[in-house]
Amino acid sequence: MKTTYFNICLLGIVLSSFYHCTPSPSPNEPQAKQVSLIETHHQVTDLKIATLSTMLANRGIGEWGYAALVEADGRQLLFDTGQRPETVLKNAEELGFDLHEVEDVFLSHNHGDHTGGLLSLREKLKVLNPKAMSRVHVGKGIFAQRINGGNRMQEMKQQLEADGVEIIIYEKPTELFPGVWITGPVERIHDEKNYGQGGRIYTEDGEIVDNIPEDQSLAINTDKGFVVLAGCGHAGIINTLDYVKSTIQDKNIFAVVGGFHLVSASDEHLAWTAKHLQDFDVEKIVGAHCTGLHALYSLKESLALSREDAVVGSVGDYFDLKDGIHAGIIAR
Repeated sequence: MKTTYFNICLLGIVLSSFYHCTPSPSPNEPQAKQVSLIETHHQVTDLKIATLSTMLANRGIGEWGYAALVEADGRQLLFDTGQRPETVLKNAEELGFDLHEVEDVFLSHNHGDHTGGLLSLREKLKVLNPKAMSRVHVGKGIFAQRINGGNRMQEMKQQLEADGVEIIIYEKPTELFPGVWITGPVERIHDEKNYGQGGRIYTEDGEIVDNIPEDQSLAINTDKGFVVLAGCGHAGIINTLDYVKSTIQDKNIFAVVGGFHLVSASDEHLAWTAKHLQDFDVEKIVGAHCTGLHALYSLKESLALSREDAVVGSVGDYFDLKDGIHAGIIAR
């Protein structure tokens, strides 16, 4: 009996020692929350992302806004809808894109420069196809009560639902099409404050800073790595890429496309961003909308990318998985 008791005590001491000797993550480097990664990984083989709204325009109309048409293995998705009611419609027509067959719309966040064209798109295109723009994919928090800036998404939600549009709210990464993932709201493990500090949100616990909690991106899984499409990157482009790797699949990020909200970033923050992009093995960048010209060229230089592989996004350009970035003449 004494021997058995002694053995049990000895075993407890050994296990306790092992537990306390197990290395823990460095307190200086934020760690993404570990979750069970998806076991099956469909890879998109045919991918094209065409810019339909941003400030620089090779063809069509430029504006402060963002929108892109995503075509993945025969499926289509409109990513954001620009700012003005007619911009995406007119640019799509001029560029030869027929949007009336597009049934799915992805909204990265609530701001008007990404949602402004939705109602007019639905109104015009449903004449040709009642299902056009009939499913809208948003992140949790997009309808939150903004205090000093308002939130027109609340009124828009009522109008869309009255018109038969289905609004789908995401809280976690979800595969929309095979290999095409909606991140849902992104976990903020790095201190990337890519948003204004003046906005406030009303919650049950009182007012808080509006950090655009619904901000979400699109992650497309390919054999070259992930292609990540961001609207503004208010959650932080590095937070977003970390979240994709930690929740969907731990693999390289081949390309980042869209707006990264680095237009006002300091040189120190740009250097930090470049270092992380390098760690993700990013090979191609299309920096549109709120990325900023200085920021794009700073990242290009830091990552030693060619002018073909790091370009300023412009209306009429497109990213093609097979043969790279087709930049507008003015952005080359």
